[in-house]
Amino acid sequence: MSNLSIAYIFQQQQLLVDEQFQLPRVEKLHSDLVLSDDEQVVARDLLPNESIPVGYQLVPIRQLLQYWNHQQFEQASRAVQLLEWRRNHQFCGRCGDKTQQSIDQFAMMCPSCGYNQYPRVNPCVITIITRGDDEILLARTTRNKTMYSLIAGFVEVGETLEEAARRETLEEVGLNIKNIRYLASQPWPFPSNLMVAFKAEYHSGEIKIQEKEISDAQFFKFDQLPEIPFKGSIAYAMIMHVMHGTPVADDTSEWL
Repeated sequence: MSNLSIAYIFQQQQLLVDEQFQLPRVEKLHSDLVLSDDEQVVARDLLPNESIPVGYQLVPIRQLLQYWNHQQFEQASRAVQLLEWRRNHQFCGRCGDKTQQSIDQFAMMCPSCGYNQYPRVNPCVITIITRGDDEILLARTTRNKTMYSLIAGFVEVGETLEEAARRETLEEVGLNIKNIRYLASQPWPFPSNLMVAFKAEYHSGEIKIQEKEISDAQFFKFDQLPEIPFKGSIAYAMIMHVMHGTPVADDTSEWL
């Protein structure tokens, strides 16, 4: 067996890949995060004094959605989220002592009080809202000048996913929705989210945007859409699903 491991090497949200967007093979370091039982897949941050090898480049992980299939992106997503978790739990959240990484599970253990800190996932809902047979609601955030997307937000403590979809829609655009139905989900490593997709229908209300978060929101005809999220994102797959009847995720787990 080769002594080189496939490596997910990150610098923040950028991943080291070659010109064909393939991962490097490197010698495993003691500090690497091991992702496979045979230790042939590892992850780590780019070291401060480490130079980028000839023929390699740092590419934003979002950009890789255009070139990788769903399974490849999921693996990268898992790697970056586990590194983020390890980086943020170097000390015990209960007593403040230095933690140690478990050798047989993903846990940062406190040698003083015994408290274990495990990776966390933040659930988010994303909802595509239709009106009639040929309109969908799209909104543009204050952070984006051109692209319109779907209504999305974090699930709050004590609420169901469906309640979160209703609340986020009412808060962000002032509309009530009905017939909420689950579509699919997608891990989204920005930084550690799970996007849960729903389809819903417009019920009542007039659009009134939450100006702190939303700069514009409108119902758009299918043949008059503005700039929408890129192919590979769950938002894109949801829009294609409503417009063309394509599955949000097919049996091979490839995003459309």
